[in-house]
Amino acid sequence: MIKYVGFIVLLLLGIGLGYWLGQQREVQNPANTAATERKALYYRHPMNPKVTSPTPAKDDMGMDYLPVYAEDKSLPEASPQSGKILYYRHPMGAADTSPVPKKDEMGMDYLPVYEGEPEASGQIRISPEKIQKLGVKTAFVTKRTLTRSIRALGSIQVDERRIHAVTPKFEGWVQRLYANATGQTVKRGQPLLEIYSPELMTAQEEYLIARQGQQALQQGSVQARDTAEHLTNNALQRLHYWDIAPAQLQRLQHHEKPLDTLPLLSPVNGVVLEKPAQEGMRFMPGELLFRIADLSSVWLIVEVFEQDIGGVSTGQVVQVLINAYPDKLFSGKVGFIYPTLATETRTVKVRIELPNGDGLLKPGLYGSAMLVTQGDKDAHLAAPDSAVIDSGTRQIVLLQRGQGQFEPRTVKLGLQADGYREVLGGLEAGDEVVTRANFLIDAESNLKSALDSFDSPDADAGQATPEATPPPQHGGQ
Repeated sequence: MIKYVGFIVLLLLGIGLGYWLGQQREVQNPANTAATERKALYYRHPMNPKVTSPTPAKDDMGMDYLPVYAEDKSLPEASPQSGKILYYRHPMGAADTSPVPKKDEMGMDYLPVYEGEPEASGQIRISPEKIQKLGVKTAFVTKRTLTRSIRALGSIQVDERRIHAVTPKFEGWVQRLYANATGQTVKRGQPLLEIYSPELMTAQEEYLIARQGQQALQQGSVQARDTAEHLTNNALQRLHYWDIAPAQLQRLQHHEKPLDTLPLLSPVNGVVLEKPAQEGMRFMPGELLFRIADLSSVWLIVEVFEQDIGGVSTGQVVQVLINAYPDKLFSGKVGFIYPTLATETRTVKVRIELPNGDGLLKPGLYGSAMLVTQGDKDAHLAAPDSAVIDSGTRQIVLLQRGQGQFEPRTVKLGLQADGYREVLGGLEAGDEVVTRANFLIDAESNLKSALDSFDSPDADAGQATPEATPPPQHGGQ
């Protein structure tokens, strides 16, 4: 029993000693007491220091406002802004503004921007040293006449109007073949083959008999002479109709006896494309013996996409490159635009006529044509192609607002030509846009995160037109 009472006494003495030491430590550290007794000057928004409250409060997301003490010099002053409100900006720093109060997609109020306040956060600031390192270049948006060059692919083909078929008008046999190979070059009037024909022999004899009768009736009556002359001319004309050359007819008249065989001559200068004729074969009237093409002029048939065909016109001068002759440039003109569209490729065929005096352009060669579209002559507001950052859903340019100060601007673009894009909206004549290192500026400033905020439904619905929104207007262009 005595041991138990002693243990209780010792425990009470220990508790009392611990309490006395705590009181002494608290007296020796007065800073803690002062810290607990200091009063908050005001309370600020947890996400935006410029939104304050004189009493404890919660934001739209249920987060407590943070107290601000007099000793905290790192935070901005809480003095209320005064002056004219220029516009309202996104509370999270996105490049979006509004001319009237509104809420963002999370229900937070847009923040007012007062006159004299620094530029909105949508703008990009880069030091002059970094601009020099990046190699930034700019160009002015100006009005210019836009003519577009179209490159169309195709192949060389034979001019259909210069293809000639050699067909006899009588029955006979091929006695000898002179043009005996496909692809052989022939000249106009050159013998292609020697033919034998009983019908031709009979026609020659009829002519000689009529000619001899005409000579015998020189002293006869006028009627008899006229009849003999008429028979002679008819027999001679029949030989002409059968394409017997004048030189052969003169030979017939000179020798006054039928020729066993007669040559069939080439009607044009060209190349033998087809040669069904063979020595010893029998042919019938109208049967094809040769097909000859005049290649002094050829066609380049190219396919132009339907969105470009409106700028192509007949008679337009075209520059042509042939794959086989990369160091040569050929010139031709548009001869015909075909009236149908190929639904599989959505293209229209265009026929370009090319002179081929030296014979370099062979049917089947591949080539490409550069066609300059005949657009209207009015000047269009245009910006360089390299100034456009195309995300696939929108087109952005970086507008230079000042030295080292850039602003992303959504633009609406039209025709593309000569390295320029027609500007239909978002820019004005005289605006200066970045044409080089704009993608590097994009990466440097994390532009993508700001631009992605444009896609929010609430922000898009609340954007005002450029005329209604005071500058700077980032999200409503």
